[in-house]
Amino acid sequence: MCSCPISSTAVRAGVPHIVAARPEQGWALLCDGSIVFDDSGELHPDGSVVPPRRVPADRLAAAA
Repeated sequence: MCSCPISSTAVRAGVPHIVAARPEQGWALLCDGSIVFDDSGELHPDGSVVPPRRVPADRLAAAA
């Protein structure tokens, strides 16, 4: 993934920043054209996909 220019207030250089977000829908558009989802999945401009990193159900904590 290529990086894009970021503001001088950014903590790390070379990290794409959010240019549009729809938190009610669970996604954000980055300046490099990638879309990131709340479930940790990603869709890149070249069509490549990063699947969400889901935790197996048996590893989830249960409320008592």
